[in-house]
Amino acid sequence: MTVRFNHTVVAAKDKVRSANFLAELLGLPEPQPFGHFLAVKLDDGVALDYAQSDVDFPGQHYAFLVSDDVFDSLIAKIRERGIQHWADPRGQRSGEINTHDGGRGVYFQDPSGHFMEAITVPYGGW
Repeated sequence: MTVRFNHTVVAAKDKVRSANFLAELLGLPEPQPFGHFLAVKLDDGVALDYAQSDVDFPGQHYAFLVSDDVFDSLIAKIRERGIQHWADPRGQRSGEINTHDGGRGVYFQDPSGHFMEAITVPYGGW
């Protein structure tokens, strides 16, 4: 028997804005309606199902393992658009990227206040 991650629901202040923000930055297909959700499909089949929420919610952390070419494109878009980004989860190294485990990583917030992370090598290098 196998266990694979399939989808999660992401609360959003504006699901269209947040879903499009992530899909565009990561070079993913345009988000698609799925019931009352707006689904962002990742390359491995996992979906982030954005749901409109009027409830005040804390920002969650979402980390994406990306290829070097996706990272290059992402960091270029972040810098071109003046999106605040950090090399560390506490935001102390603003405007920088990290080089943990021989890869590269960056943190940034989406329009709903979620903390997004993109890394090119998994933590621990595995």
